[in-house]
Parts: sequence; C-alpha cells; structure tokens
Amino acid sequence: MKIRSAKGFTLIELLIVVAIIGIIAAIAIPGLLRARMAGNEASAIGSLRAINSGEAAFSSSCAGGGYAVTLTQLFTPATAGGQGFISPDLAADPTVKSGYTVTMAVGGTATVVMAKATTCNAAADALASYFGVADPITFGGTGTRHFGTDERGTIFQDTSDTAFADASKLVKAGTVAPVQ
Repeated sequence: MKIRSAKGFTLIELLIVVAIIGIIAAIAIPGLLRARMAGNEASAIGSLRAINSGEAAFSSSCAGGGYAVTLTQLFTPATAGGQGFISPDLAADPTVKSGYTVTMAVGGTATVVMAKATTCNAAADALASYFGVADPITFGGTGTRHFGTDERGTIFQDTSDTAFADASKLVKAGTVAPVQ
C-alpha cells in the first residue's frame, strides 16, 4: 500500500486564499480610483494655472494688454525666437491631459486689443478676454468637477455634471465656487 504525500494545498485552502484576496481587493480598489480622480483634478487645476500664467506673460510682453484665445496661439513663440508661453503638453486646442479635456475660447469681451500682425508671435488677434475650461472626459470616472478660468486669474469649480458653457458661468452661485 502506498502512502500519499501530504505536500501541497487542498482545494479548500486555495479557495479561502482567493476569497481573502478578493475581499482585500474590494476594499482597496475604490480608494485607488478616488486617488486617481484626485490626481486628474489636480492636473486639471495645474493646467489652468499654467494657462493663467502664460496669459499674463503673453499679455504683458506680447499683446499690449490683450489675451490669446486659443492654446495654439498661447504656445506659439515670438517671431524673434524663444519659447511659447505654455508648455508643449498644452499646445493643441483642445488638449486631452490626465482624464480632462482642456480648451480655450473667447471670454466675455471679443474686442480686439492688438491686431494679429502687431503681436509678437503673429498667431492671431489679441482680445480683451479669454475663457479656459477643463472638463472631465468621463464625469464620475476621470473626475467629479468641471474647472474654468478667465482673465481674472481665478479658477472656478462646478461639482455638478454641468460644463462651463461660457465665461458668464464663472460666478460663485450654487455648485460653482473658486478652487481653494
């Protein structure tokens, strides 16, 4: 008669280990998803801050007090040489970055401050206002807030699933508030 070796795991032991791993994963995954969304939102806020800084530099050194109204115009370097006013990761309009779509448009006032030919980069007319937004690609999946900014430099957030349609929506009311 042969004696069986007791080496290895039984099916029950393996099922218990798999169940424990499943329980741990069920606890950890929602936290990881929330952390990823928080990272995406931080990236969107950082992108809008970079746009505000680039607009300030563009306005003071290139456009006689006017603003760029597209990311492409803000990225275009001066014809005399150098670099653009924002980083290459925001060069296209719209730009998809870290789960958010970042776009620029004309703000509340479409008055031409400086004609295209007289700006330092000759990319487009410099206007009196701009409007930048960052919207999650999937609301509730890649982010739970919409962000917007304009020539005031304040970044606003909307916690409802409503994108900022234009600069007039950037007011503190209801679910819209400045980012702290």
